[in-house]
Amino acid sequence: MNRIKRGYIARKRRTKIRLFTSSFRGAHSRLTRTITQQKIKALVSAHRDRDRKKRDFRGLWISRINAVIRENPKVYYIYSNVIYNIYTRQLLLNRKIVAQIAILKENCIFMIANDIIKTKNPPRRYFGKV
Repeated sequence: MNRIKRGYIARKRRTKIRLFTSSFRGAHSRLTRTITQQKIKALVSAHRDRDRKKRDFRGLWISRINAVIRENPKVYYIYSNVIYNIYTRQLLLNRKIVAQIAILKENCIFMIANDIIKTKNPPRRYFGKV
């Protein structure tokens, strides 16, 4: 019986994984078993941290808005009231845009808040638990 040489498919698969992990340190970029483990771990972390990044940025925007709102000693605003009033007025301003306005032009955010407060607020409706 003739000796059967293994095909190129397995080697192709391993080199593809090696290219993915080529920037990893030590055995994580050299040994085949650890390469596959590290590739799986890296992809899991990347998938998890995409959602984490969204949460982190939302928290950053909230803290920026709150810091700018509470900076002004003349007017007493609370972050939750400002956001509530923005949504009841159906303004198309999300937290990201409001945070950018708050950082770049502080007066503008107070103008928006004062304009919202001047117009009469509709009664607050509660649905479900409070």
